[in-house]
Amino acid sequence: MKYRTAMWASVGFLVAGCWALYAFATTPPAMTSADPIVTLVRLTCPITLLSFYPLRLYWVLLANAATYALVGLIVETLRQRLNQAK
Repeated sequence: MKYRTAMWASVGFLVAGCWALYAFATTPPAMTSADPIVTLVRLTCPITLLSFYPLRLYWVLLANAATYALVGLIVETLRQRLNQAK
């Protein structure tokens, strides 16, 4: 279970990293509220819900990894309990 939770955290880190690369690679007014891709960003990187407060990139990466790890821990715990019930 530790391995799977670590995988979830790694995915969260990579997702936030990919969004950061996307924001750096696009033209300057990237990722504004008028951009339709922002909805997808907010679904896959929940820390962006705090976008009114500026955060450094490494905090966003760590927070997203922690969020995904927590979700992964919940999913894996539920998965184990459902498999034991069978």
